[in-house]
Amino acid sequence: MVPEPLLTDPYQDPERSAQLADSVSMAALLLLERLSPLERAVFVLREVFGFGFPEVASAVGRSEAACRQLAVRARRHMDAGRPRFEADRREREKLAARFFGALREGDVEGLRELLAADVQLVGDGGGKAPALARSIIGAEKVARVLASIFPWLVRVEVTLQPREVNGQPGAIFRDRDGKVLSTMALDVLDGRIQTIRSVINPDKLRHVGPVADAWAVAREVNQARRPTD
Repeated sequence: MVPEPLLTDPYQDPERSAQLADSVSMAALLLLERLSPLERAVFVLREVFGFGFPEVASAVGRSEAACRQLAVRARRHMDAGRPRFEADRREREKLAARFFGALREGDVEGLRELLAADVQLVGDGGGKAPALARSIIGAEKVARVLASIFPWLVRVEVTLQPREVNGQPGAIFRDRDGKVLSTMALDVLDGRIQTIRSVINPDKLRHVGPVADAWAVAREVNQARRPTD
C-alpha cells in the first residue's frame, strides 16, 4: 500500500507541523486502515484537521458524546499499534541526508550500510508511469536497484528536493522544468531504513504541483544509457 504523499504543514507552524507529521506519518496511515470507517473519520477530523467535537459530530452524523468515545477508541488503537521505538528526528534527518547523497552517486555500499537487512522498496506507478519497483526486499537487491537508476536521472537533470513526506524524511524529485516526477519516503527505525516508498503515479502527485511526463524522462534515460560510437 502506497498512499498519496502528504507534505508537512503548509502554514509552517513548528508546533502544528510536528503534530501533523505524527498524525500523517506512514505508520499512522497504515494504522488508520485498522480502524472502523467511523473511527477513522473522527480521528482524521479531530487529530489531523483539528475540528472541534461539534463540527466532527455534524460531519459524521453522530452525537458529540459518541464522537468523543470514537476518538478515544481510535486513539487507543493508534497508540497500541505504533512501534515501541522511533528514531530521533535529527538522527533520521542525518541518515536521510546520507542516503540521498549515496543515491545521487550510485554508491551501492553507501546505500547498503543504511538499509535494514530486510528493507523493502515499494513503488507505485498506478499503471500510468514507469514505477521504480513494485516490491523488492533485501538490502543488497534494493541498494543495487537504486544505484543503477538514480545517477542516470541526475544526468538528465532530475533534481532532488529533501522534504518530509508522510511525516518521514523523504524527497521530491523534479524534472529539469521543475515539474514533480516522483516522491520518496523513508521509514526509519533503530537507525536503519526499513521501507522505501516511491510514488510516481501522477494521480497521487497532482496536489504536490505540476506533474512531469515520467514516460518522457524514462525515454531520455534510456537514450542516455545507449553507448555512443
